[in-house]
Amino acid sequence: MISLQDDLDSLVNSPSSFSEKAGERGTIKPKADFNAGEDAAALKDAIVGLGTKEKVLIDILTQRSNAQRQLICEAYQEATGRTLLEDLKGDTGGDFEDLLVALITPPAAYDCHEVMRAMKGAGTKDSTLIEIFASRSSKQIKALFEVFKKGRSWVHFKNLFPTVPDIILKFCFCFQGKRDESTTVDTEQAKEDAKTLYEAGEKKWGTDESKFVDILCQRSIPQLRQTLVEYKNISGKTLQQSIEGEMSGDLEELLVAIVKCVKSVPAYLAERLYESMKGGGTDEATLNRIMVSRSEIDLMDIRAEFKKLYSYSLLSAIESDLSGEHGDCVKALCGGDD
Repeated sequence: MISLQDDLDSLVNSPSSFSEKAGERGTIKPKADFNAGEDAAALKDAIVGLGTKEKVLIDILTQRSNAQRQLICEAYQEATGRTLLEDLKGDTGGDFEDLLVALITPPAAYDCHEVMRAMKGAGTKDSTLIEIFASRSSKQIKALFEVFKKGRSWVHFKNLFPTVPDIILKFCFCFQGKRDESTTVDTEQAKEDAKTLYEAGEKKWGTDESKFVDILCQRSIPQLRQTLVEYKNISGKTLQQSIEGEMSGDLEELLVAIVKCVKSVPAYLAERLYESMKGGGTDEATLNRIMVSRSEIDLMDIRAEFKKLYSYSLLSAIESDLSGEHGDCVKALCGGDD
């Protein structure tokens, strides 16, 4: 039987979704022999004709890369004088509309939209903020902030979103693409960081949260994986076990999410998908966000982790939970059974 320590040791050199090239483990690939004009014309016919042909919308928008969808949007506006966004909003509705709009939105703009939506209104959706910032690469987070607006400080964030807990805001601001992206591992630094985390949490009366945010937000993924190994050596527990035992609320959820993503973004997002569909009612916003944002990155790996964790496939979960055009569109993104 493989021990937890062995698992951590093997983790250090394992592939990471943070460094994977787009498309390698995604379910959506760029279409060969792509013609934006032809796709735009087909979408126009599907929308403008008598009754919307939802299957055409799904077939085209789920089988093109996001970059190709942007070209389709340009061709559509040139051909019709209207934006595809306006026509989709005028001709579809509900969760299906939300999903189609997400598909034609550039990735950084979509992440920014989801962050802003999570921060506004009654009750901040902290889990959405945590999910996005914990699972995105430095490049993705830099792009998100560029969409939001350059030069905003943490104070600006606090003024804009007074209902968001301070620890979540600090975390989001610290994550402005500051993570080291090197692949080399400094074992002595990992030991030092592990000791710092142990003394800031497990060994301390009260938690020095700033030490956790600084280390977990800025060290490279390989470096943090080595730190997890060293922490287990010092503490006798995993860092996740210590966090869950010592902390609660937003801080616990935040730090556990980071640790889970350091180990495996696909496994973390598989859990998020499961949570979005379990029990009565579906969290369609989370389901849409993960399926769209990971469809060209690592959705194949998320599918594999889902099957490993829950003993049934992601596709079968979607089929049980969703119906109609929205269900058909999500299934198309899923790309197959396992």
